[in-house]
Amino acid sequence: MARIFRQSSWKQAIESNRTKTNDMLLSKFTPPVLTMIRYPSPSKIKSMATDRTTATSPQRRPMSAFEARVSLVLALASQASYQSQRLLFDLANETTKYLFPKRSGSRDLEEALMAVPDLETLKYKVLSRKEGYEIREVEPYFVAETTMSGETGFDFYGASQSFNVLAEYLFGKNTMKEKMEMTTPVITRKTQPVMTKEGKWRMSFVMPSKYGANLPLPKDPTVRVEEVPGRVVAVVAFSGFVTDEEVKQRELKLRNALKKDPEFRVKDSAPVEVAQYNPPFTLPFTRRNEIALEVERKEE
Repeated sequence: MARIFRQSSWKQAIESNRTKTNDMLLSKFTPPVLTMIRYPSPSKIKSMATDRTTATSPQRRPMSAFEARVSLVLALASQASYQSQRLLFDLANETTKYLFPKRSGSRDLEEALMAVPDLETLKYKVLSRKEGYEIREVEPYFVAETTMSGETGFDFYGASQSFNVLAEYLFGKNTMKEKMEMTTPVITRKTQPVMTKEGKWRMSFVMPSKYGANLPLPKDPTVRVEEVPGRVVAVVAFSGFVTDEEVKQRELKLRNALKKDPEFRVKDSAPVEVAQYNPPFTLPFTRRNEIALEVERKEE
């Protein structure tokens, strides 16, 4: 009997321990309870945001008439400042061509100091260099030309007036309203006298080569567009400001030098031409001017 009781107690102890172990395991691995979270509706969120903005941002007071005018003036000033900056940039871009000019080949100190703007110019080939001058073969080109009003070729009033007339044509006063680029040089020449009348001086601008013969027609009847054929010329360069007396002396010196040239001579009735490469603000000793006479080969 005692043996049966011990066996029964032992079984009950094992069963009790098993139940406790299962309870412990179940308590450790009990699955989590899912909790549902409710979010507010979109309309309520918008309302909350509006309330928050209203609470944190003070209401703007209406702008007075004086403040409106000041704001408009500042806006216009800002726009004008931008336009001015663009204008200054374009002006600086063009001015650079004059401030950083190209240097031509030189034979002496005077010519070494001369400079020309970095603009399109006449195309030519140097055939020979002599003492004090050179012989060039110039390619054909087009010019816009006007007759000068002054009695001389280089008086300030006549030269300025003619220059302005040609500049207006170049920069838009033409049938196509085309704004063309400036070139070099500005050429002044004297026409041959007719009967007893003294020859007139004419000023011309060399036209950009990209137009060829398709140049726009001038609106000003005093401006003519002409083609200058290819030719051979004798050229002497000099610096300083051009005067009528300076032109006379250098023309005479060049004609006398060409009398001794073994290969070329001055063509009959060839008028003197003066080419100026620089704007008026250029320092005298860096200016480049040229006297030119059309020549032809001597007959053997």
